[in-house]
Amino acid sequence: MFQLHGRARVFDGASDFAYLPRDAHAEITSENGGRFALAGARCETRLTARYGPAGKVPVELRGAGHCSRQVNNFAAAGPDGFDCDRLIAVEVLTPGGNWSSYPPHKHDEHHPGEESRLEEIYYFEIAPHGDTPGLGYQRVAPSPAGKTDILTEVRTGDAVLIPDGWHGPSIAAPGHDMYYLNVMAGPGATREWLIRDHPDHGWIRGSWDGQDVDPRLPFSRTEDHR
Repeated sequence: MFQLHGRARVFDGASDFAYLPRDAHAEITSENGGRFALAGARCETRLTARYGPAGKVPVELRGAGHCSRQVNNFAAAGPDGFDCDRLIAVEVLTPGGNWSSYPPHKHDEHHPGEESRLEEIYYFEIAPHGDTPGLGYQRVAPSPAGKTDILTEVRTGDAVLIPDGWHGPSIAAPGHDMYYLNVMAGPGATREWLIRDHPDHGWIRGSWDGQDVDPRLPFSRTEDHR
């Protein structure tokens, strides 16, 4: 049995979490209710059930200036990531007014060492300002591998499905911090997150040299409950 402490809001830092293997059955109980994100993917290998403490979630600050964002890599791929068979899942927090998931990038074709084939889901929550609900915008443009073409307003509870395409930016309206949960998986033999930047916009990364990360980052971090 795992006891999860969670957090009051998605903007209150990384949360602890539990990993359940394939073919497992689980029951969630709570004395005070709550909201729970259940991210999953088809897989072949049955791993062990594990608890992930909040204090051990790697927190990464990406970009600079108005492209600054925070990534909670709780189930990221890579040698230092959390071990899963197929699933890749991270949280991205973007201060109001910033562009996130930028430059536009894609991962819908298999090119060894350059790009991995992954479908993706973005689930959004947008911070309100007083009684005014928050909003943001998400862009997905067609790529050589597919025809997904989306420019949509997103609010708390919305999800955007990305089977293919150049995705980004995720735009946080001024005064409204943006959160999104990224869930990815693909058919490749190796679990890895390799992306290809859009050739018209990848140059923006070079402009971040010498720029400071947005001083509003990082968002406060939840204490590590042990």
